[in-house]
Amino acid sequence: MTAPATFALALAAAAIGLLVGLALARARRPRAAGQGPTAAELLDRIVRSSNNGVLVLNRFGDLVLYNRRAEALGLVRLNQADARARKAAERAADGDEPSEIDLSPLAVRGRGPAAVLGEVRPLGDGFTVIEAVDHSEAVRLEATRRDFVANVSHELKTPVGAIALLAEAVLDAADDADEVRRFGEKILGESTRLGKLVTELIALSRLQGAEKPPDLTVVDVDTVVAEALGRTRLAAEAADIDITTDSAVDLTVEGDRTLLVTALSNLLDNALAYSQRGSPVSISRKLVDGHVEIAVTDRGIGIAEADQQRVFERFYRADKARSRATGGTGLGLAIVKHVAANHGGEVRLWSSPGVGSTFTLRIPAHQGAQPPGQRDEHVVPATAQDSTGGGTS
Repeated sequence: MTAPATFALALAAAAIGLLVGLALARARRPRAAGQGPTAAELLDRIVRSSNNGVLVLNRFGDLVLYNRRAEALGLVRLNQADARARKAAERAADGDEPSEIDLSPLAVRGRGPAAVLGEVRPLGDGFTVIEAVDHSEAVRLEATRRDFVANVSHELKTPVGAIALLAEAVLDAADDADEVRRFGEKILGESTRLGKLVTELIALSRLQGAEKPPDLTVVDVDTVVAEALGRTRLAAEAADIDITTDSAVDLTVEGDRTLLVTALSNLLDNALAYSQRGSPVSISRKLVDGHVEIAVTDRGIGIAEADQQRVFERFYRADKARSRATGGTGLGLAIVKHVAANHGGEVRLWSSPGVGSTFTLRIPAHQGAQPPGQRDEHVVPATAQDSTGGGTS
């Protein structure tokens, strides 16, 4: 039990004694004008405002005192204590030692409490106090950590194993120059993929709080778009895809330019990877309700509704076979999500299978930004895109 929890428990026990001892005195003696709350009232307020759930039961299992946190944790329903709490209180009432009890909800719904641990302490005269602490976030964090380690291990094992097998093949074909070249190209591809995976894991770790977020500056949206186009130029040329953009706009946001370029580049890479050769991809920019929206639209395979909420998860791929073929790591959209969150924004998705998808990066605009005027769309062919301050990823 933590020090704050022990302190809250001690206060709860003291409050019961004082409430019982001072109840008659308080009833008989009228409070003078301007007199503050009594010690018993203050202790009662502390218990009721505690972040831990506190219940006090008598020898019959009836509720004597509880706070709102106990209700929020599901330990009190309709003025009745949880059956497990009552049984634990009965066992502890005549003892001297505290005991622990699992009071986790039997059915977890949404983001409600999932892991609740209670400590039962006898107060004497048949009274017991139960203090409950919510460990749900710690349990969820541990589950996320286990999943992350398992996923990373699996993702790293694939290219590492492939490189080892290809290296053996090169040794076996040492006298055949053509085979050596063929296997060497495959080793280069797998090592490139491995390097990209490690780089994106590091970037994602930083975005999730491993490092202090970068200082935000005023960033020109047109510069972000131009640099992202420069990074994806070679991929667009290889896919024979022309990227359509709207005209430049005079919009700015407060953010980190490198992260915003990375996020938009990832959206463009995703659009190129899941589009047919020669199909269009477009970028649009606009100011909506104080937010700059940069939308990337493709006419690709689309995403099923069941997968749309999961595509931003680490290593999740709606089409695993296609993602493997294009060298995807499954981290690109997760990075976009965290970049948006770190800038106080969000990323939105509209998609329909067989029609295409639109990913919209929505970032709060820099104060003083004005809505742009009418803009005419123009086509930037893949072969004509210029890299303005950017480069290939």
